[in-house]
Amino acid sequence: MGIGYGTADEELEKQIGCVKYTLFCFNIVAWMISTALFALSVWLRAEPGFNDWLRILEAQSFYIGVYILIGISIILMAVTFLGCLSALMENTLALFVFIGTQVFGFVAIVAGSAILLQYSTMNSSLQPLLNVSLRRFVSTSEYTYSNAVLTMIQENIGCCGASGPWDYLDLHQPLPSSCRDTVSGNAFFNGCVDELTWFFEGKSSWIVALAMTLGLLNVICGVMSFVLAQAVKKEEEQASNYRR
Repeated sequence: MGIGYGTADEELEKQIGCVKYTLFCFNIVAWMISTALFALSVWLRAEPGFNDWLRILEAQSFYIGVYILIGISIILMAVTFLGCLSALMENTLALFVFIGTQVFGFVAIVAGSAILLQYSTMNSSLQPLLNVSLRRFVSTSEYTYSNAVLTMIQENIGCCGASGPWDYLDLHQPLPSSCRDTVSGNAFFNGCVDELTWFFEGKSSWIVALAMTLGLLNVICGVMSFVLAQAVKKEEEQASNYRR
């Protein structure tokens, strides 16, 4: 009986060591991804030209999801240290606290990513905002400011009007030269709402992909922490029974 118990105890200790150091490594990776997510989100928020476009088009709701991801990335950067310490110390209370932070992190990441996609993809809440702003600029294109904004967007993106060149006809405005391809002279067929949405979608897709990768790591770290906590409890019970 004594030999059998010793063998089982050694096997459990090996399993704990394996889970513990694997969890430690996953936390290091999670810290690196959290740092990358923070840097990328801050860069997107601080990019001068992109920020100006959103301000002019009154579509700054795009930044709601970005703010959430910036906040959660900061929290998760700090939490990974708790995960490393709780794993190395084999502290069950710290492990359960860490599990709670992983659940919170996963929920916040999914929410932030969903909101960011809601304001940066086709058929999302972003498009009605862009449509209202662009049609207002088209309807007042005889004014210098509106004309300058439309020229900037249409020439850089390669688009015309809100939904197409017919917007100018519908709103009784002349078709500007910025609506035409400089090579062929033909008017751009695509409207600026769709083109801008594809542009914003390209900006946000990398952030969302990184965020969801971090969310997956949260799930893995949470499950591994629970397994480790249960194994440590079992080891403590075996040690208590052995003393008796």
